[in-house]
Amino acid sequence: MAVPKQHRSKSRQGQRRMHLHLEAKNLGLCAHCGKDVLAHTMCKNCGYYKGKQVVDVLAKLDKKERKRKEKEIAAHQQER
Repeated sequence: MAVPKQHRSKSRQGQRRMHLHLEAKNLGLCAHCGKDVLAHTMCKNCGYYKGKQVVDVLAKLDKKERKRKEKEIAAHQQER
């Protein structure tokens, strides 16, 4: 079993772990709906990627949810 040769102080331990922090993700805005999107990924809100519709997000929704989503997308487009 491994045994440390010398005691490491809390200060040294902190200096070693200094670079083990989490970084915030770089988010961009969707060109179509204006929501936050990770780089190089499709927008989960509207289904667009690089200005083209990749997935029809509204196809899987029922009538009530579809109407609400259409209003939301239309409101975002009017803001822009």
